[in-house]
Amino acid sequence: MSYSITYPFAGRTIGRMGYGAMQLAGPGVFGPPRDRAAALAVLREALATGVNHIDTSDFYGPHVTNQIIKEALHPYPDDLLIVTKVGAVRGADAAWLPAQTAPDIERAVHDNLRNLGLDALDVVNLRIMGDVHAPSEGSIARQVQALAALQQRGLVRHIGLSNVTAAQIEEAQGIAAVACVQNHYNLVHRDDDALIDALGRQGIAYVPFFPLGGFTPIQSGELDRIAASVGATPMQLALAWLLHRAPNILLIPGTSSVAHLRENLKAAQLPLTDAVLAELDRVGKAV
Repeated sequence: MSYSITYPFAGRTIGRMGYGAMQLAGPGVFGPPRDRAAALAVLREALATGVNHIDTSDFYGPHVTNQIIKEALHPYPDDLLIVTKVGAVRGADAAWLPAQTAPDIERAVHDNLRNLGLDALDVVNLRIMGDVHAPSEGSIARQVQALAALQQRGLVRHIGLSNVTAAQIEEAQGIAAVACVQNHYNLVHRDDDALIDALGRQGIAYVPFFPLGGFTPIQSGELDRIAASVGATPMQLALAWLLHRAPNILLIPGTSSVAHLRENLKAAQLPLTDAVLAELDRVGKAV
């Protein structure tokens, strides 16, 4: 089965295989990387291989990944889309803490602008903390209004949402246009199946995180078996399945290794037959 390798996003034509910068920070996404030169090399290699969508946040590190992105890539190519996020801060113990008030959100936008070396942010995802690892219902109007006010001031071009429900997306759309949604979704974690298709009908990008998160040992074993049968790694197969799943899915696999980056990007050229896709669908039902 074939699919488009690009998708219209935030007024650009974006390659569906992007890069997530979270792993450029230190262990636990906290502090500096073990090898800063290697982190710089990964970013430069990503662009050299055609990646034009980088996902980051100033609470990775904190500040670390954005500073590395600036050092590696500034001044940025015209076709590069940098997507960042706000809604959390890091505690001194590396805890992920909600930062959802209007002053919190404005401070975070300015932190991202400063550390990335930008006058305006292309896309800002509002991360709703919920129960941290999954969406939970509740109004997000106050947070979206705060981000929309910054958009009106020209500091933010497009608004996205992360860790949200369908009802929260609808609420946000009553305040501002939503360019993308970032939620936990993969081969076995498919709560957002209907949401992905609904967003696709609206031309809204869906950016899944944790492509291998939440697999049971049996599911992981089945994925390993299928991957070996097609000459791929489990990660390549999981990423290729996501590319086949829906045209509005954009991927942001992260790594701090150039070799692993190249390996991930090969997922875009991995052919999947109908038979293999059917096998993969069954993995999600295994226990």
